[in-house]
Amino acid sequence: MNKWKVAFLLLAGTVLLTLATVLYLLTADGKQVTEQPPLPIEGNILKVETTAKEFEAIAKQYLTAAMKQSPVPVEIVIDEKIYLYSTLTIFNFDLPIQMDFTPVVKDGNIVLNQEAVHVGKANIPPEFVLKMIDDAVDFPNWITVKPNDEEIYVDLSRINIASGSRVRAKEIDLPNDKIELEVVIPNE
Repeated sequence: MNKWKVAFLLLAGTVLLTLATVLYLLTADGKQVTEQPPLPIEGNILKVETTAKEFEAIAKQYLTAAMKQSPVPVEIVIDEKIYLYSTLTIFNFDLPIQMDFTPVVKDGNIVLNQEAVHVGKANIPPEFVLKMIDDAVDFPNWITVKPNDEEIYVDLSRINIASGSRVRAKEIDLPNDKIELEVVIPNE
């Protein structure tokens, strides 16, 4: 056999093996993530009503502070839905990612149910994109990505705010631009 044919076959085999390995690692079932029960919160309650834009500014501040070490940038926009934007680099190609979520209040915390995902022009299953994001981004301990359920769980009870106070969500009504929260200030 010609040495160029052998070299080509070895190169083609290596590329196929690498692609197969990457696809396997990305699609293999990972650890089953379970959310922790919310922390019990007791104290004096301060009710807060805010708009989507104000809540977005607060969320960005806490995400930025908690994800300083994350190599993948994550941008959040809150409008009629909650949108997460990011970029993943695969084989030196930057893939823009947009994920659309509908928020639901559960036990004072927020569950982001994924409605749509856009990865460039590719048609990729949402659970696959959530798994890639979860593997690439170092989320804080109060955010749990659940690819198999196509959701992100935001445990507000685990976010530390001033003086040991905690936050609970009461209502998120984005179409009417209304978000109700409770700030629980511990008894001294």
